[in-house]
Amino acid sequence: MQIDLNNPDNLTLDAVRQMLAAASDEVHTQLRVTRSGIAYISSGVVGGAQIDGLLFRLETWAAGSGYVGKVAAADEVWVMQVFNALQQNWPNPPFDYIDIY
Repeated sequence: MQIDLNNPDNLTLDAVRQMLAAASDEVHTQLRVTRSGIAYISSGVVGGAQIDGLLFRLETWAAGSGYVGKVAAADEVWVMQVFNALQQNWPNPPFDYIDIY
């Protein structure tokens, strides 16, 4: 699941919720946004690995931490935090690494 941020209508709370729900909490994950405006959750390739082509990324979410998956998607406060991070940083993030806590 990914969100094309080039169309503002695509960035919704429901889209963020679906993206979080689709990811597995059994591996390390990281929300990444490409320079072309595609937001996605990377599984396995996290941190500073393979960042060519990225505009920004959020911190790595450790496996088992509950930041992705169905439980995370049901947490309205968390969904709003991720939504706000995308909305506030696309298309001009102050840094290529964003900490939302």
